[in-house]
Amino acid sequence: MRTVLDTNVLVSGLLKPYGAPGQIVRLVASGALRLCHDARVLAEYQEVLRRPKFGFRPSDVDALPDYIRSNGLAVSATPLSHRLRDPDDEMFLEVALAAAARHLITGNLSDYAGYVHRQVQVVSPSRFLTWYRAHAEEAGS
Repeated sequence: MRTVLDTNVLVSGLLKPYGAPGQIVRLVASGALRLCHDARVLAEYQEVLRRPKFGFRPSDVDALPDYIRSNGLAVSATPLSHRLRDPDDEMFLEVALAAAARHLITGNLSDYAGYVHRQVQVVSPSRFLTWYRAHAEEAGS
């Protein structure tokens, strides 16, 4: 199932593997979720994960884009017709729309306030997992 992860979900999932974001990262690693991305998203993931405060090994951070490229879906996104409150989050929504992803999973729902679309649902990690468990067969698990 095509999905977009905001950077905060990826970082949280790697730091705390037993919480909702960690469960989502495991779904990505298992192939149940296919991460949609473009060059901007990959660059953001790497830049944030390289921050010393997180303590990730550089070799692991460097391997992540290769994994995502091999197992995800690269898209060419177009700019949104209207701006989000935080322009830095627009790339995630642009990728989700370009990929026809079902969900954009974020820990910052307020950054997408006012966004409504029939195709892409912007959800928290816990809400996504609730949906996923209820629709696992439909989702391809």
